[in-house]
Amino acid sequence: MRQPVIFAGMHRSGTSLLGRLLESLGLFTGTRKDENNESLFFQQLNEWLMAQCGARWDMPQALRYIWKDRELLDLTETYVRYLLASPRAIHFTGLRRYLFAGGILQARYHWGWKDPRNTFTLPFWLRIYPGARIIYIERHGVDVAQSLRERGRRGLRNANEKYRKYRFIMPLRPKGGGFVESPRCTTLQGGFSLWKEYMDQAKTVMEQLPGQQILKLHYEKLLEDPIPCLRSCAEFCSLDASSQQLETLTAGINTGRAFSYLNDPELVAFAGKHQADLAEYGYN
Repeated sequence: MRQPVIFAGMHRSGTSLLGRLLESLGLFTGTRKDENNESLFFQQLNEWLMAQCGARWDMPQALRYIWKDRELLDLTETYVRYLLASPRAIHFTGLRRYLFAGGILQARYHWGWKDPRNTFTLPFWLRIYPGARIIYIERHGVDVAQSLRERGRRGLRNANEKYRKYRFIMPLRPKGGGFVESPRCTTLQGGFSLWKEYMDQAKTVMEQLPGQQILKLHYEKLLEDPIPCLRSCAEFCSLDASSQQLETLTAGINTGRAFSYLNDPELVAFAGKHQADLAEYGYN
């Protein structure tokens, strides 16, 4: 069995970009994925793990309770191992790969998955894959908070338009969900505080792992100097990558997204107010 590559890092920090680049170099990251290039199979398992404790991606701290109940943790591991070895793994491998290579627990190809929730569920996955390689990517907290705010406000506007258009049927068919995915992340402060939680969690988990098991990189460095970064990631994942491949894959990277907050006076002022927090994580 080949151990997976597990991507971790805060939402909106570049995990999707890096995952797509490594996938182009031969890393299998699943057959069925969402618009963020996340495997639906592992995404749903992470959501289920969190939901047992009343946690979710934007309120992750309650997940800590699962580590305190040994019986629950053992039963959860048994159940997840069963799913990984069962035909349900086809949702990740696809039918052809499943028939010829078996379930996920028998994988002998280069594979992995990205999901920012891995930052909090990683201790669980390391019980199943103790030799997994961890790629951890981080990004400036103000850029993360702004990206979350933009996405949240856009979602809220779209939900409002849909509500106004279809509200006449809602006495018969009430809304199944809310107006926004994460009220916390519709503000800069909310998104920034969540970034801090992910950064703290990543630090705690990574300190417990041997250095050779982790590759840490910065989103900004990936944008500004992509070829060396991608080469290091490919070597870490045991993927072959020629100079021509690396040049072709990185040609379209938008370097202007690095430290984009500097172009917005509101965001610069916000960063100034949180200078001490940013400095704690290595950002000036």
